[in-house]
Amino acid sequence: MTTVDPTPGSLPAALAEPTVPVRRGWIALLVAANLGVWMAFFTPIQVLLPQQIELIDPDRKETMLAVVTGVGALAAVLANPLVGALSDRTVLRVGGRELGRRHLWTAGGALLGAAALALLAGQRSVLGVTVGWVAAQVCFNAMLASLTAAVPDRVPVAQRGAVSGWVGIPQALGLVLGVVLVTAVVTGNAAGYLAVAAVVLLSALPFALLTPDDPLPRTHRPALRLRALLAGLWIDPRRYPDFGWAWITRFLVQLGNALGTLYLLYFLTDEVRHPDPEGGLLVLIGLYTLGLTVTTVLAGWLSDRTGRRKVFVVASGVVMAVAAVLLAVAPVWSTAVGAALLLGAGYGVYLSVDAALITQVLPAAADRARDLGVINIANSAPQVLGPALSAPIVVHLGGYPALYLVTAVVTLLGGVLVWKIRAVR
Repeated sequence: MTTVDPTPGSLPAALAEPTVPVRRGWIALLVAANLGVWMAFFTPIQVLLPQQIELIDPDRKETMLAVVTGVGALAAVLANPLVGALSDRTVLRVGGRELGRRHLWTAGGALLGAAALALLAGQRSVLGVTVGWVAAQVCFNAMLASLTAAVPDRVPVAQRGAVSGWVGIPQALGLVLGVVLVTAVVTGNAAGYLAVAAVVLLSALPFALLTPDDPLPRTHRPALRLRALLAGLWIDPRRYPDFGWAWITRFLVQLGNALGTLYLLYFLTDEVRHPDPEGGLLVLIGLYTLGLTVTTVLAGWLSDRTGRRKVFVVASGVVMAVAAVLLAVAPVWSTAVGAALLLGAGYGVYLSVDAALITQVLPAAADRARDLGVINIANSAPQVLGPALSAPIVVHLGGYPALYLVTAVVTLLGGVLVWKIRAVR
């Protein structure tokens, strides 16, 4: 259900529904900032953490990787909505000038997150890696909370599908560029962490320093009370059923994504028996990115033009489920190549259209970042549950074929349930 806000003229710019289309330069800087944060998320998970854990504890690498990524994802679940709620309430004055409520969190998250990656580079124990990754997850989720709010803050509804398509590209491009960076450009695990830290700063700070960020007048700032802040993280699905269904569909699709990608490097090594697993991983990620790039902006644009969102989300769920089934029934290199391209195409459609759909079911403009932070729990929570489910499936309950069949079922269910949302076509 979409909340009807007061007349736009009665609201400050920070809370009013945007009506002026954003320009290409603003979109480009937002894309660059998102590229940095997604490189910081995915490159460690796909390459650096598995390498580091294998060096520390090779006999229990699957279990220890699940522990590290699971604890880090739990930190993300808590950090994203809390920082979002804080950014909704941020009123900052420097030198007599009111500053915006979002960019402080973007810049601070980038700086501290880069420091956390530098800390990770020197760790030689599973405990140390876990602590470093938790710190990184908290900082980068602070960035993500503020960057995610930029779309409903500044982009009109009729432009959100296309803009969300461009913003969705970094989720895949960040992974492929990150893998290239730490496997082909720099050598060594520690150097990889430091290189990613540098990229985060170079890509994120220009958006925070060069784009407008509307200040929140003190008269419109909600009260900052810890109990109310924590209580606000629960958004009653009976009162806002469309928001609840949007959360569930996002959770299921992201759970499928977590199940299907966590052990991809190990899948190539142990199941496909690729002679060069890291090189094979780079090829698959490249094909995945190609599929995503081709579909995400086009799907968002078509969604804006037709005014329809749900049919695109359902189609994307079907395509991703088919890709997972292919990996389950034929775990060979040629099938993996086709599945990667197909999975990227389906996920590209999902990223742009679902992101636009979600901005249309937010309960209130005053709490955009908090509500999107709650939605982002549906991104982070699967990173906790995914390792907890994938490790026993792979080790005890049928191996990689079973894992990818479960991935297909969960992803398909996430796509189909979007029909429960009523306020969006």
